[in-house]
Amino acid sequence: MSSADAAAKPVALVTGSTRGIGLAIVQRLAADGYRVALNHRADEIAAARALSRVRAAGTEACCIRADVSDPDAAAALVESVVERWGRLDALVNNVGPMIERSASKTTPAQWRAMMAGNVDSAVFVTSAALTALRENRGAVVNLGSLNVEHARGADDHAAYNAAKAALVVMTRSWARSEGEHGVRCNMVSPGIIDTGNLPPGTGDAMAERIPLGRLGRPDDVAEAVSWLLSDRAGYVSGAVLTVAGGLWV
Repeated sequence: MSSADAAAKPVALVTGSTRGIGLAIVQRLAADGYRVALNHRADEIAAARALSRVRAAGTEACCIRADVSDPDAAAALVESVVERWGRLDALVNNVGPMIERSASKTTPAQWRAMMAGNVDSAVFVTSAALTALRENRGAVVNLGSLNVEHARGADDHAAYNAAKAALVVMTRSWARSEGEHGVRCNMVSPGIIDTGNLPPGTGDAMAERIPLGRLGRPDDVAEAVSWLLSDRAGYVSGAVLTVAGGLWV
């Protein structure tokens, strides 16, 4: 591959991408032909393992440590990717911590953690990335949660759902404001995805609630993200794509 060909190869940044859904997204985008930048906050062992897996498939990749809920760290992350490869074409805001708490039992610290991890992180990284994304008419995909576009109440995930609902507003706001620059912004909302962390013996009972009869896989989410970032979805912006096997429709 010539240096010109390498420079023309698109670049994707996926936050929180060393395991589970995030890593599946990275691997799918690598298969799509992207050079990929992984991101993690603290687990160096998981980061090294993930980067090795991606590079073993022949993909040009890097992994950058950054707490993207910090605006300076988020900006430095984007700057590092652009400095390394000279461009940024796709951004996936996958970071999204979750706690199981009712509204009445959520502490101020827990509330702030949910907002920082789910909303602030996406706002800070996207804001830092817009200049580079505009140059190549790039695209953003944010990771949501089941039915958050309808702002449903929750008895056990109140702060998390509130944060993801806020991210729907930001997703659609970016779609409106960045359209004139050719930048699209969409959301993928996963349902029950088996990332290997479900309590033992609960998978079958959960699958019985799902019309398609099975739990989701990280690859199911990754495929949706891949489509939204591609030219095949070139006229799709501001959409929330639910990947949940028909659950709660």
